[in-house]
Amino acid sequence: MKRVTRTFRCWKSSGLVLSLAMTGPAWADKLTTPAPTPLLPVVPVPVLPTPDKTAMVKGALYHPDWNLFNAGNSGASGFGVVNGYGQARWAEDWSALANTPRTQRQKDWFNRLKYVKLNTSGSIWMSFSGEERLRYIFENQPMLGYAGKTNASRVLLRNQYGADLHLGEHVRAYAEFLYGVAGGSNTYGYQTGAQRESLDLQQGILEVKGNLLGAKMGVIGGRQIFLDAPVSMQSPRDLTNVQQTWDGFRGYAVWKRFRIDLFDFMQTNKLPQKVFADGTNYSARLYGAYTSTALPAFQFMGQKSQMFADLFFLGYLYNGAAAAIPAAASGSLQKGSSRRDNVGLRLWGNVGPFSTNLTGIFQGGEFRPAQASQRTRPVLAYAINGSITYTRADWAGKPGFGVQGDLFSGGSTRSQDGAVGTFSTPFVPLPYYNDMSLSLTSQNLIGVGPIANFTIRPTLHLKLHVPFFWRASTQDAVYGGNSKVYNWRNNLHGGFTGVMPYTQLSWNFAPHWAWTHDIEGILLSRGMRDVGAKEGTLYMQTLEFKF
Repeated sequence: MKRVTRTFRCWKSSGLVLSLAMTGPAWADKLTTPAPTPLLPVVPVPVLPTPDKTAMVKGALYHPDWNLFNAGNSGASGFGVVNGYGQARWAEDWSALANTPRTQRQKDWFNRLKYVKLNTSGSIWMSFSGEERLRYIFENQPMLGYAGKTNASRVLLRNQYGADLHLGEHVRAYAEFLYGVAGGSNTYGYQTGAQRESLDLQQGILEVKGNLLGAKMGVIGGRQIFLDAPVSMQSPRDLTNVQQTWDGFRGYAVWKRFRIDLFDFMQTNKLPQKVFADGTNYSARLYGAYTSTALPAFQFMGQKSQMFADLFFLGYLYNGAAAAIPAAASGSLQKGSSRRDNVGLRLWGNVGPFSTNLTGIFQGGEFRPAQASQRTRPVLAYAINGSITYTRADWAGKPGFGVQGDLFSGGSTRSQDGAVGTFSTPFVPLPYYNDMSLSLTSQNLIGVGPIANFTIRPTLHLKLHVPFFWRASTQDAVYGGNSKVYNWRNNLHGGFTGVMPYTQLSWNFAPHWAWTHDIEGILLSRGMRDVGAKEGTLYMQTLEFKF
């Protein structure tokens, strides 16, 4: 209790507490604001004019109409959440403004930039987007004290602008430019290219699309963020100034009840930090296929229910620090390269007032040591993730209460020639998913805890999450974000790691503006403290403007 009291006092002195809520399912026949769930991240909510009546009925709110895959604010389509503005700005479609009365369009000055006709018929048009984001992060013991800094204050400014050119119904080109600035005191991690970025092309795509075989099909090539994977596996890395992007191709086809996405990418190299110097990192590859099937709708507790069954394969090829695994000697690592073959099944959607999500993944592949004298080892790992939230939209505050549980398998550092049992997520799982401080990551980890969401006002959202963590295998190391393998191993006793209570509050105080604060406490087990790990607090404040 003394540690809990001490941590909450530290929260109070940091300036307490607002943060980023997460949007939940918005089913295809509804345009009402859904209660938040932990499944999908939020985007700032602008004041939007009413789209044309057809789009309104179908549920296509400034994104292409994906029919049943409009669910989850278009997140079911595989192109990320679009709640007015999208995680991927090229996933937005503002052509509905062409059929919107002028009096409605004029309610928002920026609408003149969202749909700009370039010919008389309007078949050629352009849309502009922009974001200015100022973020402050305070950590008194970053990375459980392992970062070698105390009271780290980081200030991050992101300037990101894009232009989306539509050449008729079948061709579209999008370009997005980024400039990132980072400063502060007692800083760390600025040398990686994820925080500081000279002016460069963040995204640049060419899309060719059309209707074929009864489906909406398309091919997207170029530099892009990729979101068609479980948030426990990878994310666009939005915690930093510079999002994670990929260079390559994806092809998609969306029928009424089934969709498929095929992709092959190489990671964008954000170093060196020079103007228009970003290249391609050929040592990090992501490839595979993702399918989703909309199951038949049904009624439960008087509410329409819609579930989706997703079957997917994700392949990882990578080396460097992300691929290194613990060696037998305490504090040492075995370098090499890894191939991870992920076969997974996800069942998600809503069952009446319950938002559900269950994902199971088997991870095979191999680890190839850098030293030719050492034998190649197979990979046998797995992950199980699930959450369920009960929402009462008819109660004050539209509360949602639930539980989230995760299991990422661990291995054994004592075995240096058998199968590698540690699940690996080298491409940045969603930071808000379990631990925003990145003190822990989705390897050798068991996490379970309650969640609660409240819509205090239509523009004010609150979320609480209190996950408790254990090591899945006490014979394996403790893993942190950014490919960190902690030295605490042989002297660490017990599986319990700690608890990290997390509070979020998000306020869209004006059109296009969002003010968010996040706060997380880090309370560790006695075993962790005995080996030198340090408890701490993270506080993050973000002011964001989007159009």
